[in-house]
Amino acid sequence: MTKGRIHSTESFGAVDGPGIRFVIFLQGCNMRCRYCHNPDSWNLNGGTEMSPSDLLEKAERYRSYWQKDGGITVSGGEPLLQIDFLIELFREAKRRGISTCLDTSAQPFSFSAPFIDKFRELMSYTDTVLLDIKHIDNEEHKRLTGHDNNNILECARELNRLNVPIWIRHVLVPGITDSPQWLSGLRSFLDTLNNINRVDILPYHSMAEFKYQQLGIPYSLTGTPAPSQESFDSATDILCK
Repeated sequence: MTKGRIHSTESFGAVDGPGIRFVIFLQGCNMRCRYCHNPDSWNLNGGTEMSPSDLLEKAERYRSYWQKDGGITVSGGEPLLQIDFLIELFREAKRRGISTCLDTSAQPFSFSAPFIDKFRELMSYTDTVLLDIKHIDNEEHKRLTGHDNNNILECARELNRLNVPIWIRHVLVPGITDSPQWLSGLRSFLDTLNNINRVDILPYHSMAEFKYQQLGIPYSLTGTPAPSQESFDSATDILCK
């Protein structure tokens, strides 16, 4: 049995997929998003090792709260870095009748073997994907995260081909992702997909800056304000209507 490296869990997630979810945050991420609120999850060798059965037994203590729509959501970090563990976890969850949701930025996605075969198997056990698209422009995406977005957009297209329901998530950062040009470009891309159930705009905040200070990591967005209501409403008009 494969064990996963677990950063933390949350017993009552209300914004992490349909219904009330037990949220599992996995350890490890290759991207370095400038606004990341979990820099302590970057190290793939950190966290606590747990088996799928251990996690599901912990999750099922809260099953009475899930009602018909809830279940488990696996987030990160970047959960696709532990895809073998994810497959075992979601396979066992489906065997137990538990709804599964994956929250991913899709940075590890590749059509190369063996990843793509594992990804398609994982999707056969996945009810919903929360797909974080950080920036639609490739060069701006590199500046924001340290990686390009070509394979991330390919992942979105693959999810569309597989007909896996997705929620799109996009963080609105003043001066970085809030330009009408970039938002319209993102909307044009989303219009090519037929499997989107929801689009969530997440306003940037700097509440994690203290974590960077504690970890001795420079925080490059010091002084960046939260988006104004006008900016948020404009983004909503472009992406959500």
